Amino acid sequence: MELHDVWFVLIAVLWTGYFFLEGFDFGVGVLTKLLARDRLEKRVLINTIGPVWDGNEVWLLTAGGATFAAFPEWYATLFSGFYLPLLVILVCLIVRGVAFEYRVKRPEENWQRNWETAIFWTSLIPAFLWGVAFGNIVHGVKIDQNFEYVGSVGDLLNPYALLGGLVTLTLFTFHGTVFTALKTVGDIRERARKLALKIGVVTAALALLFLLWTQVESGDAKSLVALVVAVGALVAALVANQAGREGWSFALSGVTIVAAVAMLFLTLFPNVMPSSLNADWNLTVTNASSSPYTLKIMTWCAAIATPIVMLYQGWTYWVFRKRIGTQHIAEATH
Repeated sequence: MELHDVWFVLIAVLWTGYFFLEGFDFGVGVLTKLLARDRLEKRVLINTIGPVWDGNEVWLLTAGGATFAAFPEWYATLFSGFYLPLLVILVCLIVRGVAFEYRVKRPEENWQRNWETAIFWTSLIPAFLWGVAFGNIVHGVKIDQNFEYVGSVGDLLNPYALLGGLVTLTLFTFHGTVFTALKTVGDIRERARKLALKIGVVTAALALLFLLWTQVESGDAKSLVALVVAVGALVAALVANQAGREGWSFALSGVTIVAAVAMLFLTLFPNVMPSSLNADWNLTVTNASSSPYTLKIMTWCAAIATPIVMLYQGWTYWVFRKRIGTQHIAEATH
């Protein structure tokens, strides 16, 4: 296997890790409106991801940096062509981080309510736009012979990509709901399990339609296996949720995300960004990659740093593994 193939796989792993981890905290942010009944319950939801949300975003930074270093042509075309939606995502992530940190800095009700609203919208919008972005990457966009995007923002809002956005939004929300059931106690836990069933059924219908569309359009035997795993894991997650096995439900919803992202990258390879104008203008792992020497240096750096980062993040989740409820929230922080 060539180094550019290895880095395609590594970037796929980074995006998978990002969607698995950031997916549930996007979902929890959406639940601040869908599940929480009052400010106290919103605080419980926010506290379930409080110690980990910023660490989850490291996967995005690493994926973006790795794409820039390993596939500069891909990075340039992607970030120039998708400039507006990616800018919206970036602004949302910035505002979201500020909202988490500043919400409790002042006691005024309007101050806290406004930041809570910001958390909801800056969780929902990126959850949707990431699906739109990856839907376009897989489906193909208007790239010319100079590997430049020549379409408009409107071209990105095609039915396939919009369906992809709905899938990531509902899937991340389902992932966040089962995470909430896993991390809480009391009434909010029970309501999270009931809501997970409703959201999960909608997610299953949308995901099945989107993945079948992907398979028919550009899939093969490998992507078909990933499709079966994704759908099967989602159904199993719903069954586990109904049985009160929150840990299994969360793990299986994570498997759904992993399998779905794997399917997208399997259908994409060896392209990294197909052209809808002419297949000869596709960006591939070969014509979009950096030099072999650059990839060799990156491989050594990744081999040393990646295990350390993963061990540290795993330790963080272990430290903050216990459930919380409204009784654990101090009155002064409501």
